[in-house]
Amino acid sequence: MNVTTETNRLENFPISFFSVVMGLTGFTITLQKAQKLFGINQIYSKVSLYISVFIFILLFVFYLLKILFYLDKFKEEFSNPIRLNFFPTFSISLLLLSVAFLEENIKISKVLWIIGMVSHLLLTIIVISQWIQQTHFNLQHYNPSWFIPVVGNIIVPIAGVEHAQQEISWFFFSIGIVFWISLFTIFLYRIIFHHPLSQKLVPTLFILIAPPAVGFISYVKLTGRVDEFAKIVYYVALFLVILLLAQVRLFLNVKFYLSWWAYSFPMAAISIATFLIYTKLKFEAYKYLFGVLFTLLIFIIIVLSVATLINIFKKNICIEEE
Repeated sequence: MNVTTETNRLENFPISFFSVVMGLTGFTITLQKAQKLFGINQIYSKVSLYISVFIFILLFVFYLLKILFYLDKFKEEFSNPIRLNFFPTFSISLLLLSVAFLEENIKISKVLWIIGMVSHLLLTIIVISQWIQQTHFNLQHYNPSWFIPVVGNIIVPIAGVEHAQQEISWFFFSIGIVFWISLFTIFLYRIIFHHPLSQKLVPTLFILIAPPAVGFISYVKLTGRVDEFAKIVYYVALFLVILLLAQVRLFLNVKFYLSWWAYSFPMAAISIATFLIYTKLKFEAYKYLFGVLFTLLIFIIIVLSVATLINIFKKNICIEEE
């Protein structure tokens, strides 16, 4: 009986679980920045980094087992218009880990970056090809998770400028920025003129913050300066944070799903962007804003971690979904 139950849970193991790694690694990178600004002990970021690595390996093994034993379920998930877009969370996790390892071990960082960069390019091509070729996708399926493949491309330059010729980073940055603008336009049309998002997908609204926030970080890494374009994308990201926090009652009404982890990485991204703009412009307000965003991120990570563990023990995760 128990064996059957555990087997069913493996069968329904979702690719979106990798968003947990994105959130934890984003938090780790933010913690690395905070320890420079506030003198926090480095042990905390090291522990957070290796927890992120452990969870990534664990999830990778479980999902590989799902592919090996339940290939049909994998194919079904891959053809789903919503879940399809979560497959690049795997390669994004690798790219984020490569950033987190920059100060820890440059060789490990480079290996992770190469694997993440190549796998993300392949996944971007595969996902966009699915968008083009599938006949069962419609506007109702469109939601912020469609930005995930785009966000990954914009992440590539953050560690890429340390590991390879800059033109490679510009290649990925260009893809990410152009597709972000296009997809954001479609999203505004969909959210204004069509049915609202299902409750399960409401947390994914926070994904909207990630492209401009990460775009700012990558652009500054590529150019070494905060110019007018950099300021535009940063302030767009900051406005989206304010706009979404103003919808707090909408988010409080959502019961727990793994999609809650969509709150974490975007908040880490805007926190890191704020740290970076402070280091470049030395405007004190950014330092205090970083402190506020970092504190909020800590709260989010604690709540998400506790809620996830509770729901794992209650066996509310990895179940058959509608």
